[in-house]
Amino acid sequence: MPNADTHGILCLGRLYCDLLFTGLAAMPELGRERFAEGFALSAGGGGYITAAHLAARGRRAFLASRLGLDALSCALEVELAASGVDLGHLERSAEAGPQPTVALVQGSERAFVSRRAGTARPATLDAALADRRIRHLHIAEYATLHEIPGLVAQAKARGLSVSLDPSWDDALIRDPGLLATCAGIDLFLPNEEELRAITGCTDVQDGLDRLADAFPLTVVKRGGAGAALAGAGGLRLAMAAERVPVVDTTGAGDAFNAGFLDAWLDGYDHRACLAAAVATGSASVGHAGGAPRPDASL
Repeated sequence: MPNADTHGILCLGRLYCDLLFTGLAAMPELGRERFAEGFALSAGGGGYITAAHLAARGRRAFLASRLGLDALSCALEVELAASGVDLGHLERSAEAGPQPTVALVQGSERAFVSRRAGTARPATLDAALADRRIRHLHIAEYATLHEIPGLVAQAKARGLSVSLDPSWDDALIRDPGLLATCAGIDLFLPNEEELRAITGCTDVQDGLDRLADAFPLTVVKRGGAGAALAGAGGLRLAMAAERVPVVDTTGAGDAFNAGFLDAWLDGYDHRACLAAAVATGSASVGHAGGAPRPDASL
């Protein structure tokens, strides 16, 4: 790996407290109570989960986010400290919480309810972008970029490459200004459902073709079907995923992002980057919660 002191990745995104209910026989209905077989409380949000998987792979990862001072937010402190992620750019503010996500898992299906608190922009962001140890900015959701419209240009002015996982947001995923707001992004990382919503294409390859002129490289996550990418000059590549036991797919896409980014920034070819991404995403579904467990070896 190149010098870790100059090839770090800054992950930007909201930090949630995930309340994960697994092993549901059926999803809740209004007026009825359901009981889950399992429960886990963990730190969540695409920025943190991607950073944690990067750290587990040995990559210097920094988190630019905001953490509340309420009891639910404070319950995450031990996990965050043990994650291996550099928390020097984490802002702690009473206005930033609580920010919970309730995740209900029934087999391979999931349902979420989340609450956002305060602004997505941490007070530490300018200092984080100027940190000389950082080479790349990963934005974990389009909602964050939408809230900080000059962010890509600011990162580019600092010499950083930039990636974005749009992440599903009912109010924004079909925003007609999405592609214009994303101008300058080097690596676009939607999942299949997001690709269809953004492009209006039902076929994955058609959707990739539609985005080929918008981004130098687009990688679409297809869950159990693997992944595909499209780049300049007609570059097209697809890769299947091996069957693995699934406990919880929460954060699998963010783990995939970590695998791809880690290999991509080290200069590996596209096939090797896809292989690293698929392997990291697949490994993450074997336990509840999106971040790797302390004993994980990726």
